[in-house]
Amino acid sequence: MKILVVAPAWVGDTVMAQPMFRLLHERHANLVLDVLAPPFTLPLLSRMPEVRRGIVARFGHGELKFGERRQLARELRSGQYDQAIVLPNSLKSALIPLLARIPMRTGFRGEMRYGLLNDLRQLDEQALPRMVDRFSALALDRASPMPKTPAPHLVANISNAKNIQIKQLLIDNKPIAIFCPGAEYGPAKRWPSEHFATLARQAVDSGYAVWLVGSPKDTAIGEAIVLASGGTCTNLCGKTSLDDAIDLIGIAALVVTNDSGLMHIAAALDRPTLALYGSSSPLFTPPLSSRAKIVKIDLPCSPCFKRECPLGHFNCMRQLTPERVWLERPRQQ
Repeated sequence: MKILVVAPAWVGDTVMAQPMFRLLHERHANLVLDVLAPPFTLPLLSRMPEVRRGIVARFGHGELKFGERRQLARELRSGQYDQAIVLPNSLKSALIPLLARIPMRTGFRGEMRYGLLNDLRQLDEQALPRMVDRFSALALDRASPMPKTPAPHLVANISNAKNIQIKQLLIDNKPIAIFCPGAEYGPAKRWPSEHFATLARQAVDSGYAVWLVGSPKDTAIGEAIVLASGGTCTNLCGKTSLDDAIDLIGIAALVVTNDSGLMHIAAALDRPTLALYGSSSPLFTPPLSSRAKIVKIDLPCSPCFKRECPLGHFNCMRQLTPERVWLERPRQQ
């Protein structure tokens, strides 16, 4: 059996697809599983033994680029896939499996996809409230009962983490607290930098070394946190690859993170994690680990699922104080 999965465009969603990959292998002996994905998620796929190879989707998020999709589909025909499973709900994401002449094309009803998908499923949002369960349901036949969804699992390369510490001149004789201050979706998901700075000072006073981890887009936020904290933490935002970020998080004694791709990575690495929620909902995309604790306040306007606060006050994050977050941390042994 050869299956092509069309992956989501977000790091966190890709983490939540891994349980589906595991269920597919349980269902099909000797499965060959390839994943079509954006280039920035390929390092993550390389950490998943269920995936034979990641195939680069050569177009940006939201871009049609029909000619490039058609060319890629022609290249994929030689793979002779038996089935394609399309995780995004867009029309564009369903084009390549059709053009690649993959006989069985599975996915949920979405954006005008009749005819593009021939194993079209109706999503019951109440029965499957979490994204991870929705993905996993597509690994099954229509009539199969839904099993308990396994949690995503990643393994850090500790040797690489040590090499990064040497390269970046990082302290290694203290417990490490990693803060992930970014969120690709938008500013409404980001805890204020001044709150992160206050928490960094508290963590350092309690004996932690604090490292800030994120993408190049988070560099300025990291610099603001370092400045506001009086230089008590180290800004690694934009200085590490996704592979490196995975390995650094893997040695952390504590991770404090917005609802982001790195939050899901921390959970999949089973690190003690404080997950900060405001505009988004932990009912839909929770960190899937018993060692992760959701920290939020309940406001009538939250969750709004907006990229920016529609009311302008951002109280769902501003009123989530560093003192309250610090009280939720797991105590060191």
